[in-house]
Amino acid sequence: MKRHLLISFSLLLVLLIPHSITAQSAPVQKSEKSKQVKISKVAEDLSNSLDANDEAKIAQNYERLANEFVNKGDNAKAEDYYKRALTSYTKLKLVDDKTRVTRSLAKVQENQKNFESAIKNYEVAGSLANDAVDEKINLNDANRLRTQASPAVQAGYVNSNIKLLKKDNKTDEVAAAYVQKAENSLQQMDKAVAIESYNKALVYAKDKPEEVIKIKNEIAKVYAADNQFDAAIGINEKLLTEAVKNQDFNTQIKQLQSLAKLYFKKEEPKKAVVSLKEAYDLASKNGCSAEAKKSLSALIQYYKTKGDDKESIALYENFFDNFDKLIQSDTTLIDAKTFQVTEDKIRQLEKEKTLKDELITKKNTFNYFLLGSILLLLLLFFFIVKALYSIKTKNKEIALQSLRREMNPHFIFNSLNSVNQFISENKELEANKYLTSYSNLMRNMMENSNKDFISLDKEVEQLKKYLDLEHLRFEDKFDFKISVDETLDTETVLIPNMIIQPHLENAIWHGLRYLDKKGFLHLNFQFAAGKVVVIIEDNGIGLTKSRELKTSNQKVHESRGLSNTKERIGLLNELYKKNISFEITEKEMPETGTIVRIIFL
Repeated sequence: MKRHLLISFSLLLVLLIPHSITAQSAPVQKSEKSKQVKISKVAEDLSNSLDANDEAKIAQNYERLANEFVNKGDNAKAEDYYKRALTSYTKLKLVDDKTRVTRSLAKVQENQKNFESAIKNYEVAGSLANDAVDEKINLNDANRLRTQASPAVQAGYVNSNIKLLKKDNKTDEVAAAYVQKAENSLQQMDKAVAIESYNKALVYAKDKPEEVIKIKNEIAKVYAADNQFDAAIGINEKLLTEAVKNQDFNTQIKQLQSLAKLYFKKEEPKKAVVSLKEAYDLASKNGCSAEAKKSLSALIQYYKTKGDDKESIALYENFFDNFDKLIQSDTTLIDAKTFQVTEDKIRQLEKEKTLKDELITKKNTFNYFLLGSILLLLLLFFFIVKALYSIKTKNKEIALQSLRREMNPHFIFNSLNSVNQFISENKELEANKYLTSYSNLMRNMMENSNKDFISLDKEVEQLKKYLDLEHLRFEDKFDFKISVDETLDTETVLIPNMIIQPHLENAIWHGLRYLDKKGFLHLNFQFAAGKVVVIIEDNGIGLTKSRELKTSNQKVHESRGLSNTKERIGLLNELYKKNISFEITEKEMPETGTIVRIIFL
């Protein structure tokens, strides 16, 4: 009956105390509650950053939460959050952060004996590292894990890392490397080197009380494995004294449990039972249900082997008398539940963030497509406008060419009539001279017919030939003069082709030709205020009288000549962005004649 009660009690312990709550080594002046509170706080920060969709803070909080789980000893959760931090840092293209987290991920995977993944991540961290020392350290760790079957070869990589870490002044990692060296030495059955390495690790971990406790416990285990129980007990008792001094109840409980194991091995069960009972009482009073379960289970197991059901029943009754109080005072259970709720919220926010990111991606894709379509339409519109503009420009150029090549039929017919007149009067010399000048003029005009602008010297030469030709026909009617301002560089100054000639023709044929005396025509090129000013001045009969004497055919010819000039000037201004202007004025009495003024910019 009593044995049946003991079995029922053992089963009840297993059911009532959650398996997920396992005791971890606690740092000085820090309880499991403070750890859980800190985890919950970081989880809440992560939740807020997810809600705000702040990728940088999300990455930082994932890493912080992973670090807290490492401190708690929960490598599985640490691995999960390191992976999430790595995803965010990768998205943000933060190489240094990505390198650091990849190495941290490799460490927790190594702690879980997932060596294949750890090797890969050590290699990735090495390839990402900007510093040659960091690269070598990570590659050493990858090779160390790759050569697990050979502890002696592993030792070489560990020693190399210790040197590199010391050189780089990475004290935290130096301590961890010495711990690795100690573990490697234990594999090679060299306990002396192991203890020496652990002691060196203590030097570099002195600012981390939690690590100091862990390392000292490992030293105690080495002594215990070598049956040096007094040395091991001495270490645990010192740790217990420090924990009592610092009111670190979790460390006190752990050290009492460790002392009980050592006393059992040393075959001093009474001392072991005292340590376990003290651990149980301390855990019960401070609401450490997991540790109370662990101590109570060890006591029951001992009493079972001794067949002492009376003590077992007493413990059983004591446990149930204090059960409600123990559960109520164990705030770690509440904190764990609080974290679970927060973690569920994190998962929900992560799903929402994923949906938001997908929507943003789709929206951005649509926006890019829309923007691309608009750009294509604008580009198409631009090409259409450009094509239309090119067509319009080409049409203007064609029109300009047509106007420029349009010869004055009166000039041609009159020239031929003059040749005919010279021949009928047996003036063969004058006829030959006239035809030669005429052919030279026509050749020059044809050579320049495809040019909108020609140099001033060529225009002056062409106009002189034209005036010489007209003077040969009307020698007794006028003389002429061409003046060019000395400040004008006739070779570089460009003026419109065949703009001046029609006005010279008008001056001769409609002004000077009707004079009773010999007239005078002056073509003057001036340079004023950065402009080329062309002045055509004659002392002919003037505009008014000329209109009275004109035939209808002559009026049409003069009108067409002026309109031709205006059209050409308008086209030149549009095509070449010029500001060419001209005006015709009649001299006031008593003088007669006209003045044509053309201004080129």
